[in-house]
Amino acid sequence: MADYDVIDEAGGAAEAARRLADGTGPVAVDVERASGFRYSQRAYLVQVYRRGAGVFLFDPPPIGDFRPLEDAIGGEEWVLHAASQDLPSLRELGLEPPRIFDTELAARLLGHDRVGLGAVVEDTLGITLAKAHSASDWSTRPLPQSWLEYAALDVEHLIDVRDKLAVELDEQGKTDFAAQEFQAVLEREPKPRREEPWRRLSGLHTVRGRKALAVARELWTAREEYAREEDVAPGRLVPDRALVAAVLADPASKSALAAVKDFTGRASRTQLDRWWAAIEAGRAVTQLPLERASGGDTLPPPRAWIDRNPEADARLKAARPLVEHRAEELHMPTENLLTPELLRRVAWAPPQPLSAASIGDALAELGARRWQIEQTAQVIADAFVGSVQEASRASEAAS
Repeated sequence: MADYDVIDEAGGAAEAARRLADGTGPVAVDVERASGFRYSQRAYLVQVYRRGAGVFLFDPPPIGDFRPLEDAIGGEEWVLHAASQDLPSLRELGLEPPRIFDTELAARLLGHDRVGLGAVVEDTLGITLAKAHSASDWSTRPLPQSWLEYAALDVEHLIDVRDKLAVELDEQGKTDFAAQEFQAVLEREPKPRREEPWRRLSGLHTVRGRKALAVARELWTAREEYAREEDVAPGRLVPDRALVAAVLADPASKSALAAVKDFTGRASRTQLDRWWAAIEAGRAVTQLPLERASGGDTLPPPRAWIDRNPEADARLKAARPLVEHRAEELHMPTENLLTPELLRRVAWAPPQPLSAASIGDALAELGARRWQIEQTAQVIADAFVGSVQEASRASEAAS
C-alpha cells in the first residue's frame, strides 16, 4: 500500500497547485464529508488528480485559502462522480468548475446497471475498488492511511473512466445529451429550504393533536440549534424517535422527562434543561401548527387522480407507458429521460392547444433539457390527444 500525505498548510497547497497547473488534460476531483457525523456539509478532504501531476489530498480546514488551486485548475474540465453531491462543498471553498464531466450521470444515460463509483470503475476498467470507508467520519484527525488510499483511488482512475464513458456516449449518440445534463447540474439552483422542515421528523405521524405537534416543532428546533452550535449531526445528539417519544410521553416535569425510557441519545440528559425549555415553549405557543402540512403547489398522489381529476388521470396513464418505452429504446432509466414529476405536472394541467410544441414549451418552463423535450414532447402530445379521443368515444358510446 502506497503512503499518502495530506496537505494541511497553505504553502504545500500552493506547491500542489503549481504541479497540477503543469499537468495535462481534465482534472479529477472528489470530496469527503462527514455526513451523519457533523451538522455541516463542509469538505474535510478534497482529492485532486491530473495526468502528469499525480494525486493530491487537501485538508480544507487548516488550508483555508484555495485560490491557488482554483487559479491552477479553474479553466479545465473537472471530472466528478455524482457531481451534485460535491459541488456545494467545493463552492464553499471557492472552487468552481467551468465545465464538468459527471461519470455517474454518464453511466445512467448509457444504461449501466450499476452506477456507483466502484461499479463504474469495475465495469469500464476492470479494476475493483474497496469501498470500506465511504461512510466514515472524515473529520477524524489524523486520517488513517487506509482511508487516504481509499480517497486517492477515488480520483486516480476517474480520468480513464471518463475517457471510456465518452467513447460510449459517442457510440450511442448521447454526447450532446450528456453535455446538456452536465451543464444543467452546474446551473442548478440549490433547493429552497422547506417551510416546515420539522415535519420530516421520523415517526411524527404517531403524534396527534396540534398542541403536541407544537411541542415536537420546538424540540426539533432546539435540537437543530444545538447541533449547529456543536457541528454535530442532529440525530447523534438525540435521535428522531427519542424526540417523538418525549412528545408522546407528555411529561409533567423535567424529572419526568428524564425518566422517559425511550428519550435516548448522548445529549438527552446532558442538555435536559434545553429539552424541557423546548417542551414548555411548545406548550405555551398560541400559533399552533396545522395537523397536516399545507400542500403548496404539490400535486395529489396519482392514485387519487381518478377521483379528483379523471381527465388528468387518463392523460397520465396514456403517456407514462409511452415515455417508459422511449426510455427503453434509448437504453436509459425513465427518470433520466424525463423525471416523473415533470410528466405528472403537464398531465395535471396541460397547455392548450395540445401539441408537441406547447408540451415542449411547458416542459422547458419546468426545467426539462432540450434533448429531453426532443425525445418526449411528441410522444406525450400524442398520448394526451389519444386520451381525449378515447374519452370522447366512450362518452358517445354511453349516450
